[in-house]
Amino acid sequence: MGNTKPIGVAYSDQDISGADTISATLISGVDIYATDEIGYAAAAQGTVTQLTSKSTGVTLNNSAGQITMNNASLAAQTNVSFTLTNSLLSTKDVLVINVAGGAAATTSYNCWVSGHAAGSCTIVLRNIEATGSPALTEAVVLNFAIIHCL
Repeated sequence: MGNTKPIGVAYSDQDISGADTISATLISGVDIYATDEIGYAAAAQGTVTQLTSKSTGVTLNNSAGQITMNNASLAAQTNVSFTLTNSLLSTKDVLVINVAGGAAATTSYNCWVSGHAAGSCTIVLRNIEATGSPALTEAVVLNFAIIHCL
């Protein structure tokens, strides 16, 4: 365990102090992070709007971005899934996704990735309003970021 120090029989994690953020640099040595925090520069982000229905697939070949979903009706306690095609996504990567809002109340929905392969993943959106509540017809905005794993 390279990040621990022995204290007898047990191990204690080391404390890392003196840094408020973690910084990152490109392999070429050019720092692209203005604040020195880990994240994606504007050029690595993108946006896409879903056409036709909430189950219509979208394509966005960026490491991070926003997906504006179609405002089709979604009944209470109902899931809908769609495919995000992204050429940067590998089978080792992790996709982080959340409801950002838009026209939607962020407390009305859950979202998650139900599976992925190289180049695509399936995203699920669930209307979590109580059974019997009216269907929601909002253009839900989802934020995503890929944690690239080599």
